[in-house]
Amino acid sequence: MSAKVIGLDIAKHVFQVHGADTRGKAVLKRRLRREQLTDFFGSIPRCIVAMEATRGAHYWARVIATFGHNVKLISPQFVKPYARGQKNDMQDVAAICEAASRPEMRFVPQKSIAQQDMQMLHRIRSRLIANRTQVGNQIRGLLAEYGIIVPLHLSHLRKHVHALTADPHPQLTAFAQRLFVGLYDELCQLDERIRSMEERIQEAFRADEACQRIARIEGIGPVIATAIVAAIADGKAFRNGRQLSAWLGLVPRQHSSGDKQRLLGISKRGDPYLRMLLIHGARAVVYRSNNKMDARNRWIADKQKKLGTTKACVAVANKNARIIWALLANEEEYRQAA
Repeated sequence: MSAKVIGLDIAKHVFQVHGADTRGKAVLKRRLRREQLTDFFGSIPRCIVAMEATRGAHYWARVIATFGHNVKLISPQFVKPYARGQKNDMQDVAAICEAASRPEMRFVPQKSIAQQDMQMLHRIRSRLIANRTQVGNQIRGLLAEYGIIVPLHLSHLRKHVHALTADPHPQLTAFAQRLFVGLYDELCQLDERIRSMEERIQEAFRADEACQRIARIEGIGPVIATAIVAAIADGKAFRNGRQLSAWLGLVPRQHSSGDKQRLLGISKRGDPYLRMLLIHGARAVVYRSNNKMDARNRWIADKQKKLGTTKACVAVANKNARIIWALLANEEEYRQAA
């Protein structure tokens, strides 16, 4: 009997396969080595193949799809409720297979190689920025041990450290100055690498029409535009803009029962990097909305007055996410508020 749905548990070297027929009965249980996987999926009839959206899932989705299978990726949090008994590969893959059979299950859109390339660029840039912040904090903390206080912001730090290491300083020994020179050189190298990454982002932005289209929205620039397109491509994996906002964690959490509707803070589900970028972009819009009388800025001013600046920034980020979905899914141009 052929399987209708096959669950695949991904690992480095050993993969577990579980197949179920139209009634949900297990008809296939098999353990495969990595080199056996392509031969196996090339030899079976076309079916639905489900995997958790974890490391390597998008690569295997592309490989398995070449054999005509309908590949579906599921978020691990949606698989967990279907797991039974103790954790092992057989139980995990059975849960994946069962979750994929549910008619209301939500699936993760597959990423192309170009999307993965762009996401890798953003992840490297994000890590370099974190490293630069770490080095800057260490320099500022070590200088404080010598009684030298440097104001916040990297521009002040660069200026002060360069001045402290250029000539002999009464509060620093020659040994300490040499150490600070090394830290300053490390900071400059990180600045250069981050600048190089941002130049590549700009190149990708100029080459992508969809990125340029959504960058016309207030609060969306090349960095946010390329990150969004790398994550969701054309946006058609979502039924509407609210689904995209929910996926980004920009909608309120609910704790409701019966007729009592209780809304809490934002859910913070989904990609924290995208959510952070959208809220930072929205913050720039909120801070510049004073004395602007168009409909959008009047709405922002009203939110700021009722909810405060922080919640107004989240509200603008939520609205921007919905606008982004409309522009990408419907291939429309952005129309500014009058």
